[in-house]
Amino acid sequence: MLSRSAERLYWLARYMERTENTAKLVSVYMNLLMDLPKGVEMGWQQLLRINGSEKEFYEKYKSANERNVIRFMLADDSYSSSLFASLSAARENIRTTRELLPDEAWEQVNEMYLCSKSELEIVANRRSRVLFLKKIIEGCQRFSGLLSGYMSHNHPYRFIRLGRNLERADMTSRILDLASLLLADSRSDELRQYETILWMNILTALNALLMYRQHVRSRVKGDDVLNYLLLDKNLPRSVARCLVEISESIAQLPNSDALPQRVVEMENYVQAIDTREATQLQLRAILDDLQNKLGGLHGNIADNWFARVED
Repeated sequence: MLSRSAERLYWLARYMERTENTAKLVSVYMNLLMDLPKGVEMGWQQLLRINGSEKEFYEKYKSANERNVIRFMLADDSYSSSLFASLSAARENIRTTRELLPDEAWEQVNEMYLCSKSELEIVANRRSRVLFLKKIIEGCQRFSGLLSGYMSHNHPYRFIRLGRNLERADMTSRILDLASLLLADSRSDELRQYETILWMNILTALNALLMYRQHVRSRVKGDDVLNYLLLDKNLPRSVARCLVEISESIAQLPNSDALPQRVVEMENYVQAIDTREATQLQLRAILDDLQNKLGGLHGNIADNWFARVED
């Protein structure tokens, strides 16, 4: 298949995963704020820190209140990682690769795009926002199911799988980074009293609460949650499982060169993380380093398969 088609499929998967992750993140964060008592220090600016978008946000808005942050993260088409911008980019990538995908996949993405475009103004209202986010999450999951059930699991599908899992691993590390930030030594004792609520919402954000209870079989504790979301190779949204999926996809693609060894190095790095011995500050440094390594792996993938040949 052509390099440009492979790249578009890879980014289609990343943008659809980013759309779903953004919807989940906002939805779960809203629930977390409602679960915490009034007066507990926690604001909407934390959502900006997950994506490293504070600078870009404050270039457009003066205050990180709920209305501004929600508009920025969901509806701002000039912010490349907003929900609508991600969905728009996904639509453009699938539009130019329709011959490689089931018709139903294009119809699903196009329907989600048109629906979002017509409903973006209602996200300021909390009740309408909850329904909107639920619709987006269900649409993204339907899209993934359509590809899994209707599409041949050949090279085009492997590039989709590659992009999806790289984006998923990155978001999982960012959500864990948020938790470590909220529970850092500089935070108040009052917030730490509600640590269990925080970790339960983190598990919910990653569709992992039920699986955690089945496999860990202990009350929800920070170290156990961190280890589970980083190291469990059976949990779809754990970093370790995403790396397994990435490794399998790369192994089945041609001309992978040194990429398999790069993934093995990352897998070893993740398995060596010991959250019980790390301070909150050290944990944040580890997660930041993990995000940098995932970014580096994306660069290797792009150089290996998507590099442009100049005329």
